[in-house]
Amino acid sequence: MQIQVSADLKGMFIRRYKRFFADIKIYDGSELTVHCPNPGSMRDLLRKRAPVWCTTSKNPKRKLKHTLEMVEVGNVWVGLHALRANKIAKCILENNFLESLSGYPELRSEVRVGENSRLDFVLSGNLVDSRIMYVEVKSVTMSSRNKALFPDSVTRRGKKHVELLSDLSREGNRAVLMFIIQRSDCDVFSIADDIDPNYGKSLRKAVDNGVEIFAIRTDVTPSAIRVDSPIRVEF
Repeated sequence: MQIQVSADLKGMFIRRYKRFFADIKIYDGSELTVHCPNPGSMRDLLRKRAPVWCTTSKNPKRKLKHTLEMVEVGNVWVGLHALRANKIAKCILENNFLESLSGYPELRSEVRVGENSRLDFVLSGNLVDSRIMYVEVKSVTMSSRNKALFPDSVTRRGKKHVELLSDLSREGNRAVLMFIIQRSDCDVFSIADDIDPNYGKSLRKAVDNGVEIFAIRTDVTPSAIRVDSPIRVEF
């Protein structure tokens, strides 16, 4: 099970700036500015001269024709496109990849929950479990010694999502936080408490309130991102 990427432009990373811009050097030696689709810090990933792959848009209205998709770290490709994680999660849910999350024929995306919040997916219609299931997805790119870590920077928005899921769970719904690990060299998932201790505190409280945590490893290549397997979650 996989989603297509179809990266077609290879280069070397030079610099990132203004969060959403990156310069790369391509095959003919020239520099090119591309869109960086990840608002996080991408800690320890964007090293100068690191090999990268980009996709090319056919939309003539786009100011930047290319999008930075992945970077090579060690001997693996790490997916940088945060929204790819949502597509992977949707594929997992629609194809019943995880037995404990299967059996929901109705799936809605980007659903407003409360006055000022949205969650990635809301599922319903399970014949065995009548509860509505709310799912929020997070893209994970950082690792240390084969351990995937989140977040890579302070995330007030992420903390807000965790607290919302916690409230939904206490109200009697199913609430799920799915971490999509966009690299294949991690065997365990954990929280980067040293980066954002408040996020870790909120997440542990949410788990105590019934929020379910899943971490899914993927194999990233220039042509596709393949769903690999769930990995152990430890806090």
